[in-house]
Amino acid sequence: MKITDNRPKGPAAATGAGAYASVQRATKTASAPAAAATDVSSVLGIPEAEFTPRVRDAIMSLMAEVERLRQDLDRTKARLEAVETMADQDGLLPLLNRRAFVREMSRIISFAERYDVPASLIYFDLDGFKTVNDTFGHAAGDAALAHIANLLTGNVRESDLVGRLGGDEFGVILAKADQTQAEKKARSLADLFRAEPFVWNGEPLQLSFAYGVHGFKKGESVDAAMASADKAMYAAKKGKNEK
Repeated sequence: MKITDNRPKGPAAATGAGAYASVQRATKTASAPAAAATDVSSVLGIPEAEFTPRVRDAIMSLMAEVERLRQDLDRTKARLEAVETMADQDGLLPLLNRRAFVREMSRIISFAERYDVPASLIYFDLDGFKTVNDTFGHAAGDAALAHIANLLTGNVRESDLVGRLGGDEFGVILAKADQTQAEKKARSLADLFRAEPFVWNGEPLQLSFAYGVHGFKKGESVDAAMASADKAMYAAKKGKNEK
């Protein structure tokens, strides 16, 4: 079904938009309702002889309705932004969830290919995480995940992205970082994990982990990039990047 746009075009539309903007300015700057109505009547070109109390009341009612609609719109925008944030955020940690992380990775791969700039992915996996839950309880497990999340978000650039990819798996997208630079960053993050162990009830618990690094390639799909980083991470579980 074709929808016909019956709104005024050209000079008429411009005039209407200008008048509306002027009405808004008059509403904000007038010191009293009567003064506001007088200013608006001047903007709309209403002759003083026709500016009766009834016309003034109608204008004031219209201005109040416009303001109410503006406030409703602001509240709706705020709610939508909150919903979008909740939809993208992990249920436990202040990180992107897997869906949002994959979406952003697709965007960054496209950007890197279009502008010929490097970007990379680091895939972290905590080994033996189930043991933490079984030994100390799920509260300790949640706190351990939060500890790792805080270390990651606190030690990457604002342009980088951190997400939770699974129960004990994390991803970091490094913008403008090639494979070599990403491997260096991954080692520094691994050193940080070792230097700042998770502490539970006053007892430091060294979390075991492995990581894989993958530099994005032109024409590469998100699935292929994730699989490559995941493969590198599993190869590292033998102890190659634990040392």
